[in-house]
Amino acid sequence: MECLQSWPEPVVRVQSLSESGITSIPERYIKPILHRPSVSTEFDPHVNIPVIDLQNIFSNDRILRDDTLKSISRACREWGFFQIVNHGVSHQLMRNMREVWREFFKLPLEIKQEYANSPDTYEGYGSRLGVEKGAKLDWCDYFFLNFMPLSLRNPTKWPALPTSCRELVAEYGEEMVKLCGILMKVLSVNLGLGEDELQNAFGGEEIGACLRVNFYPKCPQPDLTLGLSPHSDPGGITLLLPDENVAGLQVRKYHNWITVKPAPNAFIVNIGDQIQVLSNAIYKSVEHRVIVNSGKERVSLAFFYNPKSDKSIQPMKKLVTKNRPPLYEAMTFDEYRVYIRMKGPSGKTQVDSLKSNT
Repeated sequence: MECLQSWPEPVVRVQSLSESGITSIPERYIKPILHRPSVSTEFDPHVNIPVIDLQNIFSNDRILRDDTLKSISRACREWGFFQIVNHGVSHQLMRNMREVWREFFKLPLEIKQEYANSPDTYEGYGSRLGVEKGAKLDWCDYFFLNFMPLSLRNPTKWPALPTSCRELVAEYGEEMVKLCGILMKVLSVNLGLGEDELQNAFGGEEIGACLRVNFYPKCPQPDLTLGLSPHSDPGGITLLLPDENVAGLQVRKYHNWITVKPAPNAFIVNIGDQIQVLSNAIYKSVEHRVIVNSGKERVSLAFFYNPKSDKSIQPMKKLVTKNRPPLYEAMTFDEYRVYIRMKGPSGKTQVDSLKSNT
């Protein structure tokens, strides 16, 4: 399956549609009835994904440390999602990153178009995921960039305006890689492995990492569409910096959709498909989606921490037993992500298709 070099149809910028004053959305964005947010069952509005204070994993108090590890383990098993506070990343840096990307999306279209992307790498300014002609589209524009490995990092492909953007992205990316490294140790220990075993299965220091900044413009008919269709993340760990003012992320739980209420200065962490495979489904990636809003635009930053792209990923030997045989066939991340780049977000069909016949 080869990725296309160009989009199958002319690209329409959702922000331009939104700002044109339309009162009804084009047919391309209208989801089938069963997939619309208006007919989905909403769970108890008081329920939220767990919020965990990360600073306690560094505590000298063993009880505090163990309680935090257990909280993260429970969140991984029961939710596949959790929020972390006191994570060590500067709150000012978080605010600056949101702000600089809001400013980028406010720039004139012709400036943004200089960074227009294509489906062979997805790098740059985009408005669709997947290359199927005639596919239903999501109500979202985005900017996608590679951060790791260094051989793929090319700051000249990052926005030159606002002028602080490139410097901020570099600083933020380093902080995200550091934080993901800490989380990998936590997940590894919680799975009963040595603290570096999960990281080594990813390729040690030779990991992949990328950033997708999502911009969800105001939508005149938010009940008919989605900002991002249901999907699980194909990679390892995702760190999401959500919009601090407008909720939009929904997580699937018991066939219901729960709207995540972001805690102040928190990152939202979720388990990706590669951790599901490596853990032999002890931890599972979870479907999530994004709803849009008629009155407010929204920005979020998703940092994806992935295995080395050509490393074979399969259930870790220590997590395979007679009673729990390997559930997945081996596959490299490069091979794996071709699917989502062709099909776009499509539930959990990709990770489920890897299931072994043994």
